Amino acid sequence: MSRRVLLSSAVGVAALGSLTAGGLAMAAGSDGGEPSLAHASARHTAPSGHGAGSLTFTVDVQDDSGVRDVRVLPWPASSKLDPTEAELRHAERATCRGTAEGTSRCTYTLQVTEKDAAQSAPGRWYVAVRAEAQDGGSVHVPRAAAFDVTR
Repeated sequence: MSRRVLLSSAVGVAALGSLTAGGLAMAAGSDGGEPSLAHASARHTAPSGHGAGSLTFTVDVQDDSGVRDVRVLPWPASSKLDPTEAELRHAERATCRGTAEGTSRCTYTLQVTEKDAAQSAPGRWYVAVRAEAQDGGSVHVPRAAAFDVTR
């Protein structure tokens, strides 16, 4: 597993995958104080003899007050981890850029080496996400996107 992910994530898992999971849309809570997530997708490019692969997760985050922080954690379904919101506070940060008033497109990219790939559990993986708005509201989605790791 990638040392960078192990050190920066409270739950210590790395990420790989070979399938794009697209268009997963999630609504915020009914009180209107939480950010909402839409268009979550994960895409993996396997490492090859020509270099490292990557995992890229993208999600649109909307909140009237603006987006303060988005944290991302890929995790294997076989672990039955289901990261909590508290654990995601220590996960890696996605990079966000504003696309419209109150909306940001957030992207997380992880380099995947052949060693990372060899040490990662095959099968279904999920990407957990926690988004925090400027006004302090937050939303936690443990399975925002899914992808498969194959060997």
